[in-house]
Amino acid sequence: MNPHATQSASLRALAKSVWQNRLLIFQMSRREVVGRYKGSVLGLAWSFFNPVFMLTVYTFVFSEIFKSRWAGGDESKTQFAVLLFVGMIVQGLFAEVLNRAPSLIVYNVNYVKKVVFPIEILPIVAMGAALFHSLISMSVLLIAFVLFNGYLHWTAVFIPLVLLPLIVLIIGFAWMLASLGVFLRDVGQTITIITTVLMFLSPVFYPVSAVPEKFRVWIMANPLTFIIEQSREVLIWGRLPDWTGLSIYMVAAVLVAWAGFAWFQKTKKGFADVL
Repeated sequence: MNPHATQSASLRALAKSVWQNRLLIFQMSRREVVGRYKGSVLGLAWSFFNPVFMLTVYTFVFSEIFKSRWAGGDESKTQFAVLLFVGMIVQGLFAEVLNRAPSLIVYNVNYVKKVVFPIEILPIVAMGAALFHSLISMSVLLIAFVLFNGYLHWTAVFIPLVLLPLIVLIIGFAWMLASLGVFLRDVGQTITIITTVLMFLSPVFYPVSAVPEKFRVWIMANPLTFIIEQSREVLIWGRLPDWTGLSIYMVAAVLVAWAGFAWFQKTKKGFADVL
């Protein structure tokens, strides 16, 4: 494979690359997860204890100190903490991948210069590692919900379908940022600021209904808002997801992912020259 040759940017080429390298993606994602805790005494157990600790802190701070209650929710002291945790899981998945994306190629120069390697899978590998931690956090959330309420809504089975459009969208953005990060090193600093701002402009700490009407359109334009709200619908409130909204979101996400992949394929022939 000639790294300077023009690479196909079709959806077929994308699907083919992912399928052919599926084992490599899995192995590299696992290596990233294990490598994060390498050398620590508890090892992978930290991936479980971290969300447990954070949920405990949220529960104490918001239920005992702030006495917070969710608009339209019950008066349970733990309700706010659980609702908040759902938003933090979704926002954390989004931020973890995008914050890493600008440095994915820069920190893996050997894959670009010295070996024939499908570098387009690096954003997918980053997503795989992030999904592992999100899965652990989601497990902690569901266990806590059962402990707090004594039951679990059957609609929780739809959470993978709710998150799928966001996952596709994030990978599309990650391809764009990974490429831009090679040519513009300031992208890494900029995206960190953007993901932090989006956390406060997403319904993580508050419901959309609490936003003044004149500002609500801007909150709804945030790509995290709809997914956070739908995640709460199926996990917390026990309602079916908005299938029409998810379908529209999925179409838009696929278009963004395709555009991101096309941009990555078009620009990657110049990576070696810049790096």
